[in-house]
Amino acid sequence: MIAQIAFVLVLATGIFLFAKRIREIRRNIGIGRKEDRTDRSSERWKTMISVALGQSKMVKRPVSGFLHLLVYVGFVLINIEVLEIIIDGITGQHRIFAHLGLGAAYNFLIACFEVLALGVLVSCVIFLIRRNVLRIKRFHLKEMTSWPKSDANIILVAEIVLMFALFSMNATDSILQERAAELLSAGQALPESLSHYINAGSFPISSWLKPLYNGMSTEGLIATERFMWWFHIIGILAFLVYVPYSKHFHIIMAFPNTYYSKLEPKGQMTNMEAVTNEVKLMLDPSADPFAQPAPDPNAEPVKFGAKDVQDLTWKQLFDSYTCTECGRCSSVCPANQTGKILSPRKIMMDTRDRLEEVGKNLGADGKPQDDGKSLLHDYISEEELWACTTCNACTEACPVNIDPVGIIVDLRRHLIMEESKSPESITAMFNNMENNGAPWAFPAADRGKWIDELKLKTSDMAEMIKVPTMAEMVASGEVPEVLFWVGCSGSFDDRAKKITKALVRILHHCGVKFAVLGAEESCTGDPAKRAGNEFLFQMQAMQN
Repeated sequence: MIAQIAFVLVLATGIFLFAKRIREIRRNIGIGRKEDRTDRSSERWKTMISVALGQSKMVKRPVSGFLHLLVYVGFVLINIEVLEIIIDGITGQHRIFAHLGLGAAYNFLIACFEVLALGVLVSCVIFLIRRNVLRIKRFHLKEMTSWPKSDANIILVAEIVLMFALFSMNATDSILQERAAELLSAGQALPESLSHYINAGSFPISSWLKPLYNGMSTEGLIATERFMWWFHIIGILAFLVYVPYSKHFHIIMAFPNTYYSKLEPKGQMTNMEAVTNEVKLMLDPSADPFAQPAPDPNAEPVKFGAKDVQDLTWKQLFDSYTCTECGRCSSVCPANQTGKILSPRKIMMDTRDRLEEVGKNLGADGKPQDDGKSLLHDYISEEELWACTTCNACTEACPVNIDPVGIIVDLRRHLIMEESKSPESITAMFNNMENNGAPWAFPAADRGKWIDELKLKTSDMAEMIKVPTMAEMVASGEVPEVLFWVGCSGSFDDRAKKITKALVRILHHCGVKFAVLGAEESCTGDPAKRAGNEFLFQMQAMQN
């Protein structure tokens, strides 16, 4: 009974500490702005089943993917045996599932758990070698300081030790079962200390350890088996408490995070409603600005972009706690690979670290208190932000669908629209777009020059292909089948113009009735959007 009480106290303490930490994380995530991610539920379930449960993105790198799959499957299924240990601890029984009449099925399950446990142990050893002997580059980038490195190694070593404890527990249990069976076959009564050790379970892996313990007395075996039993379950509870403070929290967070994944195309960025309303008002000649409803005097002033974690959405903060720190994002980032300061993994780690700091400094109303710091500048530098190409290679590579680009763009928006800060090259691009309708210093009148360069060569003559503008076709009462949007690169860049001309030749050859906008065409604003100038983007988009 004392052992049962002690077990219940240990179990309750572990669950309490875990729940306390979960409440803290939930509170911290709640600091973020609201965002609706409850739509398209069937698609979200499919994404979660494929990415989190099915590990579909992990196995794109076969070696690490297969090893991770072994650990993942082992972790999930071995928990069935952990459930048995917990019930045993509460009830004072031993291998309680064996008493349910499972027979050979129970032996098969225990054998499977042992094989999986061996897979977990071997995988963890290989992971340690990859990190500390082979020193794979993505595990040793500048953001992987002492704690992130130690965190990974602590968990791997802990899992190896826990698996050894499980094997030792089963090995001693197996020997004790054999000794109990020998006494019964000899017609002797079992002492109370051996009465628990009924013939149950199959131990194909832990039997390899039996030579280590065969020479021990029965009392010594019982003490060893009990020690390993307690060590194993306390180790698992300690793991439970530790995980929410570790990168390994993704074991839990991966499932809801993939459910709430961004379902739109990765390159699609959100529009800022406040900017949209303002630009519509500016461009609508019939709009009366004085007819707009008066702003709420008690409402918080509109912020453009994000300066600190409370300006990000709850989902972006959720992403930061889900980050596995695997470095796949940074290993495919073109900026990082060309020696620039940006590392998408560091963006997520910095966001999480800043959120933890803000979470410890909340006021009585649950709102963040000013501590003189911010995510932008104090954690993430401007140089890092401007190194990003917004190519979304990082979001494609992430095994749990994290989106670092969304955070980067929001921080850029603050720099541009609140602080009016950008590199000279970016500022020049904005000026060109405003004045010329293109990122480069080409006059808008030159957009159609490529048409003059276009010729169709026949066997006896060279004639100009007629490329009508939309204005010309409308003036003549015609309607084109296709409106060909040429774009800035297709109009001005020498290499891209070759593609434009080739497509026009194809349309002409196929007899397709098409038109272009010509000088009326202007930049889509996409470069401004990616750079964080939401106002300029929406001006361009609505004008087009």
